[in-house]
Amino acid sequence: MRLTIIGSSGSFPGPDSPASCYLVEADGFRLLLDMGNGALGALQRYIDIYSVDAVYLSHLHADHCFDLCSYWVARMFHPEGAKPRIPVYGPGGVADRVAEAYGLEPDPGMTEVFDFHELAPGSLGIGPFSVRVDHVNHPVEAFGIRLEHDGSSMAYSGDTGACDSLVDLAADTDLFLCEAAFQDHLDHPKDMHLTGSEAGDHASRARARSLLLTHLVPWNDDEVTLAEARSTYGGPIDLARSGRRFAVGG
Repeated sequence: MRLTIIGSSGSFPGPDSPASCYLVEADGFRLLLDMGNGALGALQRYIDIYSVDAVYLSHLHADHCFDLCSYWVARMFHPEGAKPRIPVYGPGGVADRVAEAYGLEPDPGMTEVFDFHELAPGSLGIGPFSVRVDHVNHPVEAFGIRLEHDGSSMAYSGDTGACDSLVDLAADTDLFLCEAAFQDHLDHPKDMHLTGSEAGDHASRARARSLLLTHLVPWNDDEVTLAEARSTYGGPIDLARSGRRFAVGG
């Protein structure tokens, strides 16, 4: 598997990064994990946007899903005609949510170019990937995801507060892409996001072989977040930055 960070900014786009969007590739198949605001523009630096094979939305907050609206325009109104439908996996109500965001009637909404699948905890296949999803701890229905392919594995937290299901999804993975939107020295709401030290703790409990911190809010000092994570996790740690590529496993 190969991972490209399209956007890693938390809650809103930053000066150097769109909101959350991650490209995972294997065997020529291209899967997008989330499409936060600003992601579609940056995606065009790395691939032909019409070569995306599937989209997964961890939850339906704007910074994780709203550029699906722009992508609908790009696929629906291409000068050569609408592009073929591709699957979109997301929480319950995903089709109506994105239709409403663009001011469309629910029927047909965006279903002429997107084949919507509502997620439930459990296993499924997406292209060449063996996938498992489970609920994580966030104010709206939200999922974490584990992907496996050809002996390699990675997990992505989406947005979450502390929860055991995330540790289970990330167990023994080659790469754990984990949010770290909060910092220990600041007050913050419960059951919404992880601090750097909490992300590190989850990675340690999961025995993940490497940790990649993401959902980095522009007003935070990322070096503080990194130091917090290093206080609880002894393996390789890095910060997700727009444009960086990682080989997963192998």
